[in-house]
Amino acid sequence: MSQIQNKLKQAGIVLPTPAAPVANYVGTVITGNLLVISGQLCLAADGKLDETHRGKLGDSVSLETGQAAARLCAINLLAQANVALDGKLDRIRRCVRLGGFINANPTYTQIPQVMNGASDLMVQVLGDAGRHARSTVGVAQLPLDCAVEVEAMFEIAQE
Repeated sequence: MSQIQNKLKQAGIVLPTPAAPVANYVGTVITGNLLVISGQLCLAADGKLDETHRGKLGDSVSLETGQAAARLCAINLLAQANVALDGKLDRIRRCVRLGGFINANPTYTQIPQVMNGASDLMVQVLGDAGRHARSTVGVAQLPLDCAVEVEAMFEIAQE
């Protein structure tokens, strides 16, 4: 078992089957030593959206629920990485960047704190290699009325 898979197991995290793209794009792209992962929604392991993760931060969704939604997005990013890397998550050398999109009302000011749910998960699982550059923006709407969507870029080792 890889070190990353071992840390996931210790945290009680089982990677779900990744969501398939629903339009003309792919879930992952490997170019050189970079793995780029399309934005992942806060879908649960069963592939469904929990009603608590639907809606806007600063309205129907609390900070804590938003952080949990961001954490789910990060788990889904790792699930996509796992498939792209043929189950060899230890090829991940570093989380280079996370981009977070927070479905928020226009006056909501805790957008960075919501994204900490995803950032903290990356550090929990990858250690220092999980520390990353990050952008986080509030948006008017996300697919399925999700509270959070997160995209990622990882540096990977060549096979």
